[in-house]
Amino acid sequence: MKRGLLFIPLGLFIILGFFLWKGLSIDPTKLPSALLGKPFPSFKVETLRNANKIATNKDFMGQPVLINVWATWCPSCRQEHVQLLKIAQENKIPIIGLNYKDNREAALNWLQQLGDPYQFNIYDEDGMLGLDLGVYGAPETYLLDKNGVIKYRHVGVITDEVWQKLKGMLNE
Repeated sequence: MKRGLLFIPLGLFIILGFFLWKGLSIDPTKLPSALLGKPFPSFKVETLRNANKIATNKDFMGQPVLINVWATWCPSCRQEHVQLLKIAQENKIPIIGLNYKDNREAALNWLQQLGDPYQFNIYDEDGMLGLDLGVYGAPETYLLDKNGVIKYRHVGVITDEVWQKLKGMLNE
């Protein structure tokens, strides 16, 4: 009977190993969003450039927009920034920034040094809007239709390939 107890740690190790293996096989860019097909959450939050100006979701109604969640502490955000500048130059769709859990001065310096592809930036210092959106981290990008409904969510860096997919969705 005591010999059987020796196999319990082995059994637990195998079960734990299975769950870890399963978790590693999940593609983080395909994380589900409960908000797809639903309106962007209502909010009243300061803008990054002006703490006295309050932004709301009404500021981007009436036209399709990209909402890009970014932060200065995010190395992938720096990587995707060049692509966002290219998208902004194409002028096909406005890009709204959601500066997530960041320092205001650091974010303003970032935009001054690297360029500003955003029509405006929402300053989500405490991450509450990000929480309402179900943000896992930065970068994340949301495509909204002209009625403010979330049509698509991309987790990770916006590459040219991702942008081509998003452009195709704009024409639908």
